[in-house]
Amino acid sequence: MNGTIPLPALVTWLDAFRTAVTEQRAYLTELDSAIGDADHGANMARGMAAVMDKLETSTPPTADELFKSVGMTLVTSVGGASGPLYGTFFLRMGMSAGAVAEFDGAALAAALRAGLDGIVARGKAEAGDKTMFDALAPALDAFDAALADGSSIPAAAAAAADAAEAGRDATEPLVARKGRASYLGERSAGHLDPGSASTALLMRTLADVLGSS
Repeated sequence: MNGTIPLPALVTWLDAFRTAVTEQRAYLTELDSAIGDADHGANMARGMAAVMDKLETSTPPTADELFKSVGMTLVTSVGGASGPLYGTFFLRMGMSAGAVAEFDGAALAAALRAGLDGIVARGKAEAGDKTMFDALAPALDAFDAALADGSSIPAAAAAAADAAEAGRDATEPLVARKGRASYLGERSAGHLDPGSASTALLMRTLADVLGSS
């Protein structure tokens, strides 16, 4: 897959993300139990199950409608901070994508970047705050850089996934400055941020799906 990404591949990505957060549900909750409400794994698994239940009933024909459906489902079915943040991410992706049935690399990069901008607008997170931003921002920078260097879309997605995982790991020593974890102050250091962990799964499943298509 070098030229374009058809919409069914993105539905496959969403399904793969659903599988990943379901399989990692206990791990994500364990991370969240250390510095949050101990519900991130359950929330993400429930939210993505609701997303796929809806898409299996009716899959929209265009990217804007697809990601609007995903975003609204997450906002309405997921508690805590993750529902509004992930919901906003996908809603903004849809707004950027428009009524298209396939993406090229630049369009996917723009949609992902719009999603990140939505997260920043909603959560006001910056680098080093110990949030999903710390995984997603370097991932998208890596994706953009790889495309600019002439990499294929799957190779750029793989670079993004690697960067997301590095960003996730880099949250461990940080002191949280946003969200529930920030209430712990210095005690939030020494733990991975659960939102960055689920974000790394989001980017790894994208890379896996595009690499196998």
